[in-house]
Amino acid sequence: MSLLVVGVSHQSAPVSVLESVSLDADRRRALSTALHGSDHIDEVVVLATCNRMEVYVEAATFHGALSELTAAISATSGVSRATLREHLYVHYEDRAVEHAFTLAAGLDSMAIGESQILGQVRSALATAQTHGHVGPALNVLLQQALRVGKRVHTDTEIDAVSHSLVGAGLAVGEEMFGTVEDASVLVLGAGGMGALAATTAARQGAAVTVVNRTWERGERLAARVGGRALPAVDTDKALAEADIVIASTGAVGQVVTLRRAADAQVLRGGRPQLYVDLALPHDVAYDVAELTGVRRLGLQELGDALASAATAPAIEEAGRIVASEVSEFLAARAGDAVGPTVAALREQAAGVVSRELDRLYRRTPALTELERLEVDKAVHRIVEKLLHTPTRRVKELAGEGVGVSSYAAALSDLFDLPGSTRVTGQGITAMAADLPDDLPSDGADSGAAGPEAGR
Repeated sequence: MSLLVVGVSHQSAPVSVLESVSLDADRRRALSTALHGSDHIDEVVVLATCNRMEVYVEAATFHGALSELTAAISATSGVSRATLREHLYVHYEDRAVEHAFTLAAGLDSMAIGESQILGQVRSALATAQTHGHVGPALNVLLQQALRVGKRVHTDTEIDAVSHSLVGAGLAVGEEMFGTVEDASVLVLGAGGMGALAATTAARQGAAVTVVNRTWERGERLAARVGGRALPAVDTDKALAEADIVIASTGAVGQVVTLRRAADAQVLRGGRPQLYVDLALPHDVAYDVAELTGVRRLGLQELGDALASAATAPAIEEAGRIVASEVSEFLAARAGDAVGPTVAALREQAAGVVSRELDRLYRRTPALTELERLEVDKAVHRIVEKLLHTPTRRVKELAGEGVGVSSYAAALSDLFDLPGSTRVTGQGITAMAADLPDDLPSDGADSGAAGPEAGR
């Protein structure tokens, strides 16, 4: 069994492709269910954010699992397999661990250092647990990733230097209106991103209005930030009143069309207006930016604006923490991987000792109970001393990442042990397009070996 992560993000694909693979809760559940019942995958966690969609799996075979993942994502999203292969990245074994920890620390986000990803990973894991799609491998991996993410935010100043997507949008608002405090902000959507937008704008002194499809949820958010809530039927009125519109509804289809934005501009008398679109698929039509006095910022523009924030010393320190945590996790995992071999060796030795002692006692009936006890102790001490060094060294070498598979295999071959060794690969990171086209799905490959391990 091996760890495998595949995904599409702002780093590997344009917004148009990201929008296509953006899955709502129902389709994420359908994808997870389909994969969990497949031949080559035992555990599944589907993670979706505003700028990525990833699937974490514990795979029986690499090629078989990758083939099933590509097919399932294509079927669920409607994106062709050929298009997916151009933008789908693959992290295997050690590199999958490194990616999970880096992601949870906020170092792979469009807004470097943002902490929202922690809640998103936690939610994805909880959903998989609820549906019985996650087991010990992914549970340990993602729980540890969450711990690493928390440590990074606690032990570094990354929170002080991180720039959220919302913050980047409001910074443009300050350029347009002088100060956010003098601007009116409309938040469309009261989900996680909408709540962050409302909170951030309110802290900067803006007058916040919340519009949400579910009135009660919008009202609760507005009350929490000291703003006001309007029902969805008043969206046009709210658009006309807002200087800055931050949209993140998760709706299917555009919420702000060109016609709707144009009507709002008429009611505003042509005063400047900023739309910050944080949604995937996008809430605000691209051609809204063509209106006089209107500016539209999408995820691509916000990501470009945040790119310069990635050189802060705190981010370098966060990277060192992640690297250290990855090394410790892999060392422990490698030790666990040779555990069955060591246990099998000791079990076999115990069996040999037991049989030989029984044979000895049958041939020497004159031995007293005390003498037999002394013989037992002596033989067990000899066996323990003989086994101590090789079993200790194979665990140490595994923890150091030195030939774990070859040493464990050597023990198995030398002592004719049962085939219980779990070998972990060194891992790869690659784009799906760089891997062979003819991925087999018949389980002919070994999940232990993986594709050109260590590439």
